[in-house]
Amino acid sequence: MTPPALGADGWWLPALRYDSPHADCRPDPADITLLVIHNISLPGGRFGGPHVSDLFSGRLDYNTDPSFADLRGLKVSSHFFIRRDGRVVQYVSANERAWHAGLSSFRGRQKCNDYSIGVELEGTDDSGYEPAQYQALAALTLALQTRYPLTDVQGHEHIAPGRKTDPGPLFDWECYRKSWQALLNQKAAEELALVGASAGLRFAKGLP
Repeated sequence: MTPPALGADGWWLPALRYDSPHADCRPDPADITLLVIHNISLPGGRFGGPHVSDLFSGRLDYNTDPSFADLRGLKVSSHFFIRRDGRVVQYVSANERAWHAGLSSFRGRQKCNDYSIGVELEGTDDSGYEPAQYQALAALTLALQTRYPLTDVQGHEHIAPGRKTDPGPLFDWECYRKSWQALLNQKAAEELALVGASAGLRFAKGLP
């Protein structure tokens, strides 16, 4: 069975909801065409803790780890966070603008936050990613396509070259695409009328 779609409110039922104050309205709510893949770990290289959710929700205790001092006052968020075991957390409705991309551009358009959805993977540039994360990302991607006119998937490194490097060289774009394609094929068997809008999604190849 294919993943459930997002609700009209932009929240995905399978995700754990953890609301972030770091979001606002999109300039054009109908203009959501880009999916951006990131990575994050707090502290760097350590997985499984509560600190990512604390950062995105504005509740991070900066005294917990010395490396958090540089994050003091930082107001960032992402729509989604996929943990190493494939669990998905959602902080911002996909209808709203999360603050994930920063200074960025794609195909001549600036301010990617305006028209993109951000997904953070728990990981680092040199850690690689777990099969469960690729499966969850593929399911989430397909769910997002049922509601928004997504046309492209890019890494943060592609929309902010020279400033960002994630999701990094160990992110397997082909594994991600194949996982998505398998779900899309299943969707086609179940809902033939809906598959056309999903088939044209363009994936980055891991190169700027």
